[in-house]
Amino acid sequence: MSTTSACPSGDEKVMLFGLLFETNARLSRSLGAQLEEACDLPLPWFDVLLQIRRTPEGRLKMTQIADATVHSTGGTTRLVDRIEAAGYVERMNCPNDRRAIHVAITDAGNQKLDEALEAHLGHLQSQMADRLTPKERSTLTALLSKLNSED
Repeated sequence: MSTTSACPSGDEKVMLFGLLFETNARLSRSLGAQLEEACDLPLPWFDVLLQIRRTPEGRLKMTQIADATVHSTGGTTRLVDRIEAAGYVERMNCPNDRRAIHVAITDAGNQKLDEALEAHLGHLQSQMADRLTPKERSTLTALLSKLNSED
């Protein structure tokens, strides 16, 4: 009796997740190296700065940063400490919640993020846009958005 057909590692869902995970890891590693080389910005810092900039208010609570990234709350605090020491973000008291702290991007942070985004766009061009047709990119966007929704 063959056990390979019953082996969960060969299940299509497991294999698809593995492919997504491996693709993310490869793209993250290559982007991290590109950002370090081009503008001396670690990938986790880039992620935090980008998350903050994408908000209409230009600031996020520490818990929102932790939720949006792959760091624990304690890890996020240490990460923001390092980004703040570099002058790219600043902490602010939340006006309607005395217990919460907002993190806002500084002018220096915006300048560094602009520099990093130029490198990031080049990376995206070579690693994704040049490898996929416009239709494939559209399909991938729709599929990943579907998987990312909380419905």
